[in-house]
Amino acid sequence: MNIGHHKTNEKVFIIAELSANHNGSLDTALRTIDAMKEAGADAVKLQTYTPGTITLDCDSELFTISQGTLWDKRKFFDLYAEAMTPWEWHPILFDHARNLGMEAFSSPFDPSAVDFLDKLNVPAYKIASFEITDIPLIEYTASKGKPIIISTGIARQEDIEEALEACRRVGNDQITLLKCTSAYPAPLEEMNLLTITDMQRRFGVTVGLSDHTMSLAAPVAAVALGARVIEKHFILDRGMGGADSAFSLEPAEFKAMVDAVRDTEKLLGRVTYDLSPKSLKSREFSRSLFVAEDVKAGEVITPENVRSVRPGFGLAPKHLKDILGKRFSKNASKGTPLAWDLIQSQ
Repeated sequence: MNIGHHKTNEKVFIIAELSANHNGSLDTALRTIDAMKEAGADAVKLQTYTPGTITLDCDSELFTISQGTLWDKRKFFDLYAEAMTPWEWHPILFDHARNLGMEAFSSPFDPSAVDFLDKLNVPAYKIASFEITDIPLIEYTASKGKPIIISTGIARQEDIEEALEACRRVGNDQITLLKCTSAYPAPLEEMNLLTITDMQRRFGVTVGLSDHTMSLAAPVAAVALGARVIEKHFILDRGMGGADSAFSLEPAEFKAMVDAVRDTEKLLGRVTYDLSPKSLKSREFSRSLFVAEDVKAGEVITPENVRSVRPGFGLAPKHLKDILGKRFSKNASKGTPLAWDLIQSQ
């Protein structure tokens, strides 16, 4: 699948999530994008909402967070008022990222955000984990005809199936599913990355990882299992604090992750049984048949005067049993690679 100029089947697409890590400062947001580029990210992703488009300003206990998270005891409305990225920043941030050669897109949280991002000509849309059950939003987003990336952090299998059906109903099959664990930060034992290979088989779409662990192992393992997209939260310095700071990577950590992912891509390579030039050269260290003592023409070939040894310049050892008992056709000194012309034909 292509996201902007990036082909995910050729190179893992690495997304740096800005989220709330601008802490209300446009300058911090711009400097963070610079650091994302320096760390090797292919894309920056924002979140496009206002408190009123994502929740209600309501004093009911139902609208106070109490799920054992970093944000417990806070009202949804107040948290999102603090964490939102002002919509007037979007074109500035997108232009800045594009000027750096990065892709730039966002997660819309309601149809008005979809329309706003559509006018900014984003190359893709991201559906956040908690919106995967909002089928009307997914259908409307997919109707824009752009690639759509869907996190599955709170999804059961039937939720994923319904989300895929919503995209396909409007003719959009440019879908990437991100394996995700909606815990912040996510414990390693809850990641279940083997699901990535099952998702590829079961749903027939590109699969990636939206990672909330603080480990570099998760993206590496995910890529080894076939992930083609990696998304991680990025912050200039966790000491800045903020809504998402506790599970965001600092620049050096993010760069280490990118380097590890790129090394993993090199390690995986492709399915081949051909030898590389270096491996082909190394075959010279394999075993082969050599004359093991001085012999004369007519002498019988025995296990004593022909042996399988290193290096690999003589006949393959598999021929030894076929030539024992035959005779040498000419004189040969110890250390001569055995060849067919040294053996009498019978």
